[in-house]
Amino acid sequence: MAQKDDDLAPLPRRGRPRDPERSRRIMEAARNHFYVHGLERASVDAIAAEAGVSKLTVYSHFKDKGALFAETVRCKCEEQLPAALFMADLKGPLRKQLRSIAKGFFDLIMSEEALAMHRMMTVQARTDCALPQMFWEAGPKRVQDGLAQFLRAEVDAGQLDIPDVHRAASQFFCLLKGEAHARQIFGCSQTLTARDVEAHLDATVDFFLRAYAPR
Repeated sequence: MAQKDDDLAPLPRRGRPRDPERSRRIMEAARNHFYVHGLERASVDAIAAEAGVSKLTVYSHFKDKGALFAETVRCKCEEQLPAALFMADLKGPLRKQLRSIAKGFFDLIMSEEALAMHRMMTVQARTDCALPQMFWEAGPKRVQDGLAQFLRAEVDAGQLDIPDVHRAASQFFCLLKGEAHARQIFGCSQTLTARDVEAHLDATVDFFLRAYAPR
């Protein structure tokens, strides 16, 4: 099947360094368009117009629409779960740090933008085998690796007893998703109060800490 114009990118040109302000405008426009139209129907022409740049400028920053999408995912995760959040403070209370990570992750996955991306990737995976991997590496994998690094530091300090930190990181995030995230993805009506969310986060963190307490 022939590729669309938006999926064909000119070769990147060498020259002046990227303008950070242009990059910011492109990213903001891209996030809006991917959220409203999904990846298939989002237009690079429209993204460029909203950002106030040329289509060629967009492609000079990102090699194709898929790469632009992956970068919006990475930035969204970094916004909610910055790298500093995963830096273990071995002098501070472990539960408080893990609770902060849990809150950032839950807020991220339950946001309308993230839910829309999740639904979109479920559909996109049927037609594009490369994009799901790009999405995974830009978002979920980065977050999971960050937590695994945090857990490794706590294990080395004797605060936790975890034989496989990557598996434990996956378990922690799966516990946080739980029923609430599944219901949102399926479109089931559910109103979570602030108290419901706090109780869910506390229960998940406490469960995890009991499971991996030092023997």
